[in-house]
Amino acid sequence: MTVRRPDPAQLHKLASQNHFSIGNGELASYQALFERVMTNYDLLDLMTLSAPAVRAGRRESGSRPDAATNFCNAIVRRCQVEGSGIGLLAGRRIGLKDSICVAGVPLTCGSNVIEHVPSADATIVSRILDEGGDVVAILNMDNLAFSGAGDTSVYGPTRNPHDDTRLAGGSSGGSAAALFSGEIDLTIGCDQAGSIRIPASWCGVVGLKPTFSLVPYSGILGYDLSFDHVGPMARNVSDVARLLEVIAGADGLDPRQRSVPRHSYMKALCRSDLKGVRIGVLRDGFGTDGGEADVDDTVRAAIDKMAELGATVNEVQCAAHTTAGAIVWGAFAEGVTATFHSSGQGHHWSGRYDPDLALSFGSGMQLRGEALPLQAKFNLLLGTYMRENYHGSFYGKAQNLRADLRSAYDALLVDNDLLITPTTPMKAHRHDPSLNAESLVVAGWNMVANTAPFNMTGHPSLSVPCGTSNGLPVGMTLTGRHFDDATLLSVAHVFEQAVSHSIE
Repeated sequence: MTVRRPDPAQLHKLASQNHFSIGNGELASYQALFERVMTNYDLLDLMTLSAPAVRAGRRESGSRPDAATNFCNAIVRRCQVEGSGIGLLAGRRIGLKDSICVAGVPLTCGSNVIEHVPSADATIVSRILDEGGDVVAILNMDNLAFSGAGDTSVYGPTRNPHDDTRLAGGSSGGSAAALFSGEIDLTIGCDQAGSIRIPASWCGVVGLKPTFSLVPYSGILGYDLSFDHVGPMARNVSDVARLLEVIAGADGLDPRQRSVPRHSYMKALCRSDLKGVRIGVLRDGFGTDGGEADVDDTVRAAIDKMAELGATVNEVQCAAHTTAGAIVWGAFAEGVTATFHSSGQGHHWSGRYDPDLALSFGSGMQLRGEALPLQAKFNLLLGTYMRENYHGSFYGKAQNLRADLRSAYDALLVDNDLLITPTTPMKAHRHDPSLNAESLVVAGWNMVANTAPFNMTGHPSLSVPCGTSNGLPVGMTLTGRHFDDATLLSVAHVFEQAVSHSIE
């Protein structure tokens, strides 16, 4: 195969994009240089990559369920990928967010921009299959993960399992709602600004955004290498700990990972009370703009229960928490735009790339970019504007300030074992298809004040159901020290067992 060469018009356009022009008499030289160098691309195209091993066994790509059997519209595709049959997940049915690669099973990211069939499994999928889990469903998500509400997928909104007039939350909405379907035991979500914890809170399940880099992101479409997270979701803490035990640890492929300490997360669930546990109630996470008082009240009642169980409770403040949104936007807009402009995989990192996914993503953007959701279009406009006019200076400043934000929380975690906030300021949004463009975008981002900051700092954050109000679940978030995910799970397990709060 010969790789396409640029014609004269394309060369002039390329020069303009890079802020220079091709002068008289230079065109032939550039064409000759392209011809000379691109023979290397012809050779590169003929070279073969060593393919990652894919577990043998039954592997059926399946199909989209009909509406009548698709609980809460949580499932994009029923499939059947059999695991080893032995191990920690033997007999467990696993659902995966539609941004995680499973060999032979179409991946769309809740969008009609991407059309891709992976040839390899994501690292966490291989680990799940090796430990006996069966992948039985690909789960609905917000279109390209650009909303926290759960209503932007091309497959339709993911409904809340407790009230179908409300939304499941996003972007991992299907990963939360499907846990009530009766056909899925454990799920995986991804999280860049709260996308595991938001739907966990709104649907009344347990969702963990692990410490940054604890779980490898290899084989998953991400936003920015510096704040991509992937983690487990389940109906109870024990199952979350079990799934984390399987998927945690370095894989040698993910540049997010360096030294990654692991623990036995299942063995951590051995407490009978909370004596000796020091809890910092983060005052700045309550009374949030647009919040609902009953959410705050429910979380505070849960904290009182934790005190009854023996915990020492302290009110703490963190001024940086209230201004973290500026850092989030500074890093998010340009970081995500750069990833999109580089066909979903970025540059300058060592690890395993996915050229086929990059080709699917990049060609999809070129051919079907008009189908991008409003949130994505706005983010790309904003990120491109900031890059073109301020040349990455705000992105760099935000990235540097992340260290200060992390230190502010770390200072509180010296005298406290964990921090507590409401997961979201409000209960699940009502589904309102009549929202105008601006309102739709805002409604997809107005719940992240207590979630997005910890994507910037990498602290582990666990959303656990702590009660209901007007029939809707309320989530409480426990945030802890880096790589101390085990403590969060241990404390949450004691609380869960004591209140028997399972929300049916």
